[in-house]
Amino acid sequence: METPTAAPRVAVVIPCFNEAPTIERVVQDFARELPGAAIYVFDNNSTDGTGQIAARAGARVVRSPMQGKGNVVQHMSNAVDADVYILVDGDGTYSAAAAPKMLERFRHDELDMLVASRLEQHDEDSFRPFHRLGNHLISGTISTLFRTRFVDVLSGYRMLSRRFVDLVRLRTGGFEVETEMTLQCLTKRLAWAEMPVEYGRRPEGSLSKLSTWSDGFLIVKCILFYGNSRLSARANGI
Repeated sequence: METPTAAPRVAVVIPCFNEAPTIERVVQDFARELPGAAIYVFDNNSTDGTGQIAARAGARVVRSPMQGKGNVVQHMSNAVDADVYILVDGDGTYSAAAAPKMLERFRHDELDMLVASRLEQHDEDSFRPFHRLGNHLISGTISTLFRTRFVDVLSGYRMLSRRFVDLVRLRTGGFEVETEMTLQCLTKRLAWAEMPVEYGRRPEGSLSKLSTWSDGFLIVKCILFYGNSRLSARANGI
């Protein structure tokens, strides 16, 4: 008689900086869609009461003082113990309703990283000027370097395995962290996939913290670092 497989311990991890207009609904939506999951909000020095609102909504709030999304993700890796990590932004643009099917795909295909691709299903004004073009250029460059096809490198909605969290040691501290997670996954040859999900617009009063030019420069710098390593490995037949 086979022993039943235990359900994985799932943690929804939400990095937040001043997301008071949206965080309550994000926490409540994920709690409804994944009733067995632990929901963490990592409050990155918010000044608008984000942490207090998240706590009232039922999240486990963790103060994460080192500024920057990449630093928060590194903090999460050390502070949260789970089998599956669901990393999602707190701005209300990503659909919690997609999480159960994503989790099913993640487990069935035994993935280390599943990225929710936003480019197939999104509102007309979901992306800021140049962001969609920039994403295409970045994803295309990485696809060429690694001889694969990646559609949405910059998505902030992804599932990570325990193995991914244990193996990947992030170096970046800001919004280039999604790019680095993708590059490290490809470099370490971990199992990954993308899955289209619905992507919405930011509600009124919710402001993006991403800087088109300064964060774009850091993303390019990250690609150059890992791209040079990839080209060197290819030249050596690795």
